[in-house]
Amino acid sequence: METGAFDLISKMSSSSERKPLEVVKGVNGLDKVVLRQVNGTSAEVYLYGAHVTSWKNEQGEELLFLSSKAIFKPPKPIRGGIPICFPQFSNLGSLDQHGFARNRFWTFDDDPPPLPPDANHKVITDLILRSTKEDLKIWPYSFEYRLRITLGPGGELMLTSRIRNTGTDGKPFTFSFAYHTYFSVSDISEVRVEGLETLDYLDNCQKRERFTEQGDSITFESEVDRIYLSTPTKIAVMDHEKKRTLVMRKDGLPDAVVWNPWDKKAKAMVDFGDDEYKHMLCVEAAAVEKPITLKPGEEWRGRQELSTVNKLLDP
Repeated sequence: METGAFDLISKMSSSSERKPLEVVKGVNGLDKVVLRQVNGTSAEVYLYGAHVTSWKNEQGEELLFLSSKAIFKPPKPIRGGIPICFPQFSNLGSLDQHGFARNRFWTFDDDPPPLPPDANHKVITDLILRSTKEDLKIWPYSFEYRLRITLGPGGELMLTSRIRNTGTDGKPFTFSFAYHTYFSVSDISEVRVEGLETLDYLDNCQKRERFTEQGDSITFESEVDRIYLSTPTKIAVMDHEKKRTLVMRKDGLPDAVVWNPWDKKAKAMVDFGDDEYKHMLCVEAAAVEKPITLKPGEEWRGRQELSTVNKLLDP
């Protein structure tokens, strides 16, 4: 890590005993950044994959799911939290599943975008990933990916991605993308998702055949793996047992993936507990159906904000 970035974090952290921003060693000695708010909310992000692995509310309750069998050993991706799928979602292309951003080491951005006017009460860390010689062999395009992770004063968690084509050869590139967010839920059979009613979706359990959502909300009693198309900017996950609603707001990401592997697929994954499917649900802000194309010098921006309401929203 660059000395300048460490110095910046040190200055930001020195004002109080409980540091708002701190770099510590995580699992297997991997570096992670801890973000804390005065109200007790927190988030953790590993430099490996720019991977958010924890987001806790004021009571210290974990809002993201992280598998007890998650492998924190590069080049394996981390199972749970918020993996970043770039430059490919799923197997929709020539790269390995979900691309390579989630299993690269990111660095601190020494020249981040300007802070917003209301940044005083936010805890912010900026990470960056640039194409390497090795990456160019498997995906021959130069890019710069800047990720800003923000923990707001109310505990809301925002991820803002800026991806730029830095090529000098005149070649555009095309990519698909997702914030592969794993939410922690009390019991998958007691959860419902609202905001996707009447929309078309591609069903990955049925060879990506196109269907239209018929339910008033999405509930779960078997494997679900769907790409909802042209979705609204707000999606809600209601957890009846916890009497809590997780709210996702998104910009620049027209699709939404909803996934739970259920029992058979859970048992087939080495980095996932056999019964852990009962306590997780992926709802992912994504750009899949219509991949994004950037000409040299062009930049794309995609943002998701997660927040909680400690009650169930009216149906």
